[in-house]
Amino acid sequence: MSAGGTRPRARAAVWGAAGAVILIAAAIAIPAMTGWNVRVKSFPPLHAEWMPRLGPGTPLAVLLGAAGVIWGPRLAESLRWGRLLLISFGASALWLFALATVDGLDGIGTILDHRYEYLNTAREIDDVGATLREYVERIPYAHEDNWPVHIAGHPPGALLFFVLLVRVGLGSALAAGAVVLLLGATTVMAVLITMRALGAGDLARRAAPFLVFTPSAIWVAVSGDGMFMAVAAWGVCTLALATATRGASRVIWSVVAGLLLGYCVMMSYGLPLLGVLAVAVLIAGRSWVPLVIAAAAALAVVLLFALNGFAWWEAFPVLQQRYWDGVASRRPPGYWLWGNLAAFAVSAGPAIGASLVAVGAWAVGSIRGRAPEDGAARRSIRPDPRVIVVILCAAGWLMVMLADLSNMSRAEVERIWLPFVPWATLGLALFGPRVRRGLLIGQIGFAILVQSLLHTGW
Repeated sequence: MSAGGTRPRARAAVWGAAGAVILIAAAIAIPAMTGWNVRVKSFPPLHAEWMPRLGPGTPLAVLLGAAGVIWGPRLAESLRWGRLLLISFGASALWLFALATVDGLDGIGTILDHRYEYLNTAREIDDVGATLREYVERIPYAHEDNWPVHIAGHPPGALLFFVLLVRVGLGSALAAGAVVLLLGATTVMAVLITMRALGAGDLARRAAPFLVFTPSAIWVAVSGDGMFMAVAAWGVCTLALATATRGASRVIWSVVAGLLLGYCVMMSYGLPLLGVLAVAVLIAGRSWVPLVIAAAAALAVVLLFALNGFAWWEAFPVLQQRYWDGVASRRPPGYWLWGNLAAFAVSAGPAIGASLVAVGAWAVGSIRGRAPEDGAARRSIRPDPRVIVVILCAAGWLMVMLADLSNMSRAEVERIWLPFVPWATLGLALFGPRVRRGLLIGQIGFAILVQSLLHTGW
């Protein structure tokens, strides 16, 4: 920690990022050097293949990255708040588009059109009620008409999103991909608003370039999990707004938060972990009043699905059985317990290691009394903005660790854990401007390199 305990030192960033790079290198090298079959496509720990290439999106990605390094931090600090949100959304959408179109326009929608994905099934559904009623029985491999992998592996909320797209005329691969891309790009706005609502607006500005130019954009633009990420972020955002308001506004924001977070539970079996982040927001916002309202609204969503034929608590054990009947049972836990973290580091970028170290260093320094609050800070309605960042980032990392230890995510977490990426990234806002600029350069270069060398399966 620097003098006064206010900021992690540059060496913390170096050690954190270097640790992430070493973890990634080990996860790549050990299977290749030992012949260890970890049961994933040709480039573990990712579901990817080695395929060096340049494409139409490459020049745009390079130009955007250069612009982000040169002007991004300055604009984030100086723009009016409304303009910052809009420009962050636009820059995020362009970044997603540029990386996806390294493979041309096919890079946006082709993956969503895969037989394992949602779109093909969504086009075939003409009776939503019947789909919900038969959903659980079609999860097992033993069923003669079992669901494709991603349908079986998720509650029906994910599928119904794509059914809606089909019914409003956006069911082509390109159209659905564009919707997912644009929704994913709104995540940065949701996270920034969350931070400001909790009292960390200045640190939100510091985090903005990292939220925009994230390597996870490679997967956000082409997977349903990018949409999950956005819905989750807006659910957390509205919960933060509920802590910052009073009266009818608090009730409304709490209900919206509950509905969004409840729907997240109906899109992915892993997203009940968002409860960790929700509690963190309530702690940071110093208000437990929204909890009961939001929890009731979320439960209403789950019960509504149950009343229409899909009970989450009945489906999850069936899904577990299918999971272990598949390739997951042959993926060695001795590799994937830490290989998952390497895949997450690829998706979030090596700077994610620096984020973890920054939060740990700040927390240790605070416990030791090296980052004291003065009397005015202790009496304020909101805690120190740095504390808010530490709480949110720690919650992001706790969700990652719980997901890893659950043993229900052996591989493919570069997309599965997308909803956790923005929050685990926030610790980078604790560094000084020179360190942040260096980390941003590394993140952008890493994203372009990964997308140019690997063809990812999601």
